[in-house]
Amino acid sequence: MKCMYCSGGMKRGTVTFHVDRKGFHLMLNAVPAWVCEQCGESYFDEREVDAIQDLARAVEAKAEVFSLPG
Repeated sequence: MKCMYCSGGMKRGTVTFHVDRKGFHLMLNAVPAWVCEQCGESYFDEREVDAIQDLARAVEAKAEVFSLPG
């Protein structure tokens, strides 16, 4: 597998992932990913993408408690 940005070699590793969404910040440490050995760009497999999306949706649903009535 080659990096889409620099064509460097990819190896399995872990990365920190951040997302800001609808008033909250979610940070996940040590998420498995493919990491470019040259530029550090990271890519996630479908399993990790699905898990991140599920977590973000769950946090978003719970975060509605902190919303002011509109």
